[in-house]
Amino acid sequence: MSCRRADCVLLVLLDDHAAAVAERPAEELPAVEAYPLSDQDLRRLRFQRNIGVSAHIDSGKTTLTERILYYTGRIREIHEVRGRDNVGAKMDSMDLEREKGITIQSAATFCDWVATMPATGEREEYAINIIDTPGHVDFTIEVERALRVLDGAILVLCAVSGVQSQTTTVDRQMRRYNVPRISFINKMDRPGANPWRVIEQIRTKLHIPAAAVQVPIGVEDELKGVVDLVRWKAVYNEGEKGNNLVESDEIPATVLELAKAKRRELLEQLADVDDEIGEMLIMDEEPNTQQLAEAIRRATVGLRFSPVFMGSAVKNMSVQPLLDGVCAYLPMPSEADVVAHDTSLPTDAPMVPLVPASGAPLVALAFKLEEGRFGQLTYMRVYQGTMRKGQFIYHGRTGKKVKVPRLVRMHSNEMEDIEEIGPGEICAIFGVDCASGDTFTDGSTSYSMTSMFVPEPVISLALKPVGQETPNFSRALNRFQKEDPTFRVHIDKESKETIISGMGELHLEIYVERMKREYNVECTTGKPRVAFRETITQRADFHYTHKKQTGGAGQYARVIGYVEPMEPDPKTGKDVAFENFVMGGNIPSSYIPACEKGFYEALEKGSLSGNPVSGSRLVLQDGLAHSVDSSELAFRLAVIGAFREIYAKTKPVILEPIMKVEVVAPSEFQSAVIGGLNQRRGTITDSEVREDEFTAIAEVALNDMFGYSSHLRGVTQGKGEFSMEYKCHQPVLPNIQKELEDAYKKTLPQSKK
Repeated sequence: MSCRRADCVLLVLLDDHAAAVAERPAEELPAVEAYPLSDQDLRRLRFQRNIGVSAHIDSGKTTLTERILYYTGRIREIHEVRGRDNVGAKMDSMDLEREKGITIQSAATFCDWVATMPATGEREEYAINIIDTPGHVDFTIEVERALRVLDGAILVLCAVSGVQSQTTTVDRQMRRYNVPRISFINKMDRPGANPWRVIEQIRTKLHIPAAAVQVPIGVEDELKGVVDLVRWKAVYNEGEKGNNLVESDEIPATVLELAKAKRRELLEQLADVDDEIGEMLIMDEEPNTQQLAEAIRRATVGLRFSPVFMGSAVKNMSVQPLLDGVCAYLPMPSEADVVAHDTSLPTDAPMVPLVPASGAPLVALAFKLEEGRFGQLTYMRVYQGTMRKGQFIYHGRTGKKVKVPRLVRMHSNEMEDIEEIGPGEICAIFGVDCASGDTFTDGSTSYSMTSMFVPEPVISLALKPVGQETPNFSRALNRFQKEDPTFRVHIDKESKETIISGMGELHLEIYVERMKREYNVECTTGKPRVAFRETITQRADFHYTHKKQTGGAGQYARVIGYVEPMEPDPKTGKDVAFENFVMGGNIPSSYIPACEKGFYEALEKGSLSGNPVSGSRLVLQDGLAHSVDSSELAFRLAVIGAFREIYAKTKPVILEPIMKVEVVAPSEFQSAVIGGLNQRRGTITDSEVREDEFTAIAEVALNDMFGYSSHLRGVTQGKGEFSMEYKCHQPVLPNIQKELEDAYKKTLPQSKK
């Protein structure tokens, strides 16, 4: 992209902001200063890319990242994810990751790449920040926060399995943060590899126009290279570990017809999303290489298209052309629309655009925390301004002033000390106490950035240390909670047990194992508990008086209103609300917050099974206060009493989490797998049979999924695998509701039965 065009992007941003400002009354206007991008900023940003590597479990993300680091010269040797040399991939720095062969924590690194630009054929050097993310749904927060701060992503797909359940989740996360993506079909060397079926799935299942920008030369074990459809060249990897990239103008005769057909398909797909190419096709003109490359870039950055690359990371095939594609088609930091909220303005004020100018006031977002050898390590993305070692920065949420004692760039678990970092960069700082999603400024602005989406936990375990409890037990739990917003800890009021909650069995299992390894605290866990909820199904009115007379001032409060079911808000996801319609001051306004607090306290425990109540709205219409005996406590207790009194009239039901389960197994075990899912009350929603394996997608209650991994191994001779993610909560069957109610009644004291 030329500097002139980047200037235009900036001017458009500033014009949009000026238009938004013009719409507001003069007294509301903040002092807006324009911070133009200097020539140095434009030059640096033009050659800067921030990308993530995301995919379903086992699609080859970490293997691909390992090859990228090798070809860019960041590492000298390639090590496999589960290699025989016991070294493991660079980005899997945790011992547990290397043992299990999975990524648990996202890891950041940076590298430089001299890219061949498809539009001009020139070679230019780019700086790339890369975050390798986990594929397992249990660690979904790692993907969530990585995509929150990145400008582009590589979506890795398996050439055999195609679009899988976690691919759909990653796609949803990319859309949530408007992250443009290029797709890479990996494992092209595997038997059954079919990239054209995968591209069709991207279009139909992920609903994004996509087309191949490469055609493979040979398939499966005959894979030799690819044809670049944009530059119309055959590209081969030769030499040890595919170091030598050989380009030829001669397209092999075996793939010539296919390449012509796929180039035509690429143009047709682009014509649907890009006006310039559309007009050229109507006029029967053939776009040249530069026009085609610029159209792909426009459509990709505009989130309207995904160019599809192909190769095999494990066989060192076609990784360098993918890197060229990252530099050519993914956006630079100044092209991303980044906005912040000015906390000095009302909450409904328009958002303020941020400009990645090094001379602008500092705005940085803390997106990930880690406990390092030298204290808390905070990963930051600088959006505007410059951060220097020794500088004072301000914590947006608390207003505290802190010094930046040490500034580093991360290379997995290694660090490189730096003096300063500019806008559009990712770095890490030590010794700053904050939470994930906090904003930092230099004190001259009151900007705050939106945080990332945090899903609710679906499973809980009772946790107990073996032997005597040591301070390390609570130290470990506090650290893990701070690092991972999806990991929750609470003490059960009745059993006094420590309960940990998370996204799945593996998620909690990993933390229990980390407590043993990193803190020397061995723990035993109780039977997994499902995050049941309760909800109401019909409206009920209340008219409740709370009276208590002891010596001196008593307690008096009357509340009148109703409780009704509530659908989740599509924007915020909230499904509980308190509304105040009290007129005439019958309840003094100073007691209304106490009423609201009482309602939320009553929701913490439903009387059917002791689980939280969701999906309910309380509307307070009237009431009565006493000039002496009324107090905040009296009104809080009145609302709790009113809710509990009418709870049975609302016809409450218990809800259980329903999981979307995807099973992949050899075709001969299809009937056994589907039979096993039916036994667990699963509903098959989709199935696909390929040459030698099949995929079944089902919705199954989480409560019925315990022990499924050993069952699946048993019926498929260890060849089947499954993944699951939370879908929704649905009412349990009447017989299970009765069992849960009876079990809860037994735990209550005798007087409460």
